Amino acid sequence: MKHALIIAFLAAAACTPQESPSVSRDTGRAIFAENCASCHGPAAKGSGPAAHGLKTPPADLTRIAARRNGVWPRLEVMSIVDGYTKRTNPRDDMPVISTLTEGPLVDFDTGNGITKQVPARLVAVVTYLESIQSPPPTSYVP
Repeated sequence: MKHALIIAFLAAAACTPQESPSVSRDTGRAIFAENCASCHGPAAKGSGPAAHGLKTPPADLTRIAARRNGVWPRLEVMSIVDGYTKRTNPRDDMPVISTLTEGPLVDFDTGNGITKQVPARLVAVVTYLESIQSPPPTSYVP
């Protein structure tokens, strides 16, 4: 009887949903402040204290959607922020911030009905950047 209760308890604990990692705007804001604000500035307008010494001026991250006629390109922004593809030029001074791709993963819909596991920290930063667009996006692409 005792063993049956222990087994039942362990089985129930294994089935209990785990708390999902935070991908909130506030988490993204904190990650941005820690990793990006030195170049892009605390207001994300490209005027951080380290911006003056860079070969390529940091972008105004509040105008990403505006530069794309109101479209918020989530996957493109994720790709630029994670720093690995380096397909957008010029961006010689954009560092690879490995901590953005470390840690827990969350489900992310890539826009074609396929869900992928992506780093929660990366999604949080992109969620924060979406929230500070000026003007706000009028349409979205994955």
